[in-house]
Amino acid sequence: MPDSATAVAVPPAHHSENPHHARRWAILAVIGIAQLMVVLDATVVNIALPSAQHSLGFGDDARQWVVTAYALAFGSLLLLGGRVADLFGRKNALMVGLAGFAVVSAIGGAANGIEMLLIARAAQGVFGALLAPAALSLLTTTFTDPKERGRAFGVFGAIGGGGAALGLLLGGVLTEYLDWRWCMFVNIIFAVIAFAGAAVLLKSQPSEKRPKLDIPGTITASAGLFALVYGFSNAQSDSWSSASVWGFLAAGLVLLTAFVMIQQRAEHPLLPMRVLLDRNRGGSFLAMFLLAIGMFAIFLFLTFYVQQNLRFSPVESGVAFLPMVATLMIAATSATTILLPRVGPRPLVPTGMVIAAAGLFWLSAIDTTSTYTGGVLLPLMVMGVGIGLAMAPAMSVAVLGVDEHDAGVASAAVNTMQQIGGSIGTALLSTLAANAATSFIEGKAPTQQLAAEAAVHSYTTAFTWAGVIFVAGAVITGLLLKPGAPKLEGAPTVVHV
Repeated sequence: MPDSATAVAVPPAHHSENPHHARRWAILAVIGIAQLMVVLDATVVNIALPSAQHSLGFGDDARQWVVTAYALAFGSLLLLGGRVADLFGRKNALMVGLAGFAVVSAIGGAANGIEMLLIARAAQGVFGALLAPAALSLLTTTFTDPKERGRAFGVFGAIGGGGAALGLLLGGVLTEYLDWRWCMFVNIIFAVIAFAGAAVLLKSQPSEKRPKLDIPGTITASAGLFALVYGFSNAQSDSWSSASVWGFLAAGLVLLTAFVMIQQRAEHPLLPMRVLLDRNRGGSFLAMFLLAIGMFAIFLFLTFYVQQNLRFSPVESGVAFLPMVATLMIAATSATTILLPRVGPRPLVPTGMVIAAAGLFWLSAIDTTSTYTGGVLLPLMVMGVGIGLAMAPAMSVAVLGVDEHDAGVASAAVNTMQQIGGSIGTALLSTLAANAATSFIEGKAPTQQLAAEAAVHSYTTAFTWAGVIFVAGAVITGLLLKPGAPKLEGAPTVVHV
């Protein structure tokens, strides 16, 4: 204990130097809207696809590319988008991203054919790759007080985890009561609100250091990530032995290996190795990657189950996920505001993944006679607790302590882990589910009941494997993450007088 009579907590000096500090909560609202738009767009179109297909008259093969075009552009350009935000200012990157996203969403909503829709979806991915890392890096540099930072990242993590589920609800409402085109037009509303808020609240802060862009690193990273996402996307329609799958996956690995080698020698690397080699940061990146795999399993296969087996409408399907969103938001905000500053990420992330795995294993017990309240509701709420407990602390620690001029690319790396994890999860679990369904019906007389049982068996197989992945992730992140509370940037300095 100090001998002095009083202790005065002096706020960090950089609060006064931070032009965003006084308006930080309003800025959080703007950032949250921008992030929600990006997350929603990954799922809001899914429910609208059958209506869009009927309206524009394209085949089943093209339907996959409405989703994949966005994922390809978004996933492959995130690192570049993050570095652009670092070099030319995060406000500029955010506003250009928002304006571009609104314009191409309007083009997509007005599409008169599949070609126009695909171009719009790819362009959405391009602008999303610019604004997503800018939003997260603005959050990182705006909130420097440990307690407030925890609250802010809890909200942001809840948006990241629950936004995809809300996208299913919004997509269902818009498709059922308006038109599938509104699943594109709705982005204009989000973008205009966020753009106006950013214009008023944010100050331009161009980087004091304006190094040259790492062209070789940009090319190898973007091409490598494109090849990986494209290869895994092809795995959903082609066999794993197809050259369109393993050829692109192999090319992606070679290009990314070359990227790492370039980064070790480049004077101004696109992704400095110092961002990746910290144990807490590396463990958090891995956690975000694995959490994305499991989350896509939940949203994809459980949506099939509630619509095809429980006969839920699109709106009812979206509402069915709301209990998960509620528990996820509560867990996320509690984890970052109360638990993370006290115990650090090591107990939270693995425990959250184990809880989410338990929910997935529980959900794998459903069958053709299960009901929503009897077989789905409680496991879904358990998964929400687990994902919230793991995701929000992982997202916070992943960008904690990075130099300010690296905040954009570190934020981009977080988004990249999620995007690649989602692509891998969708392809891998879809393949496992399809194989399970084929094995289930093999040698049996085809009936409607058998087809329904095979479909449910395929879903439960995906849930089981996603649970196994979460358990493995809990073990690995438990070994990687450092014990103890992290040293939070901006902690108050205590002066004794």
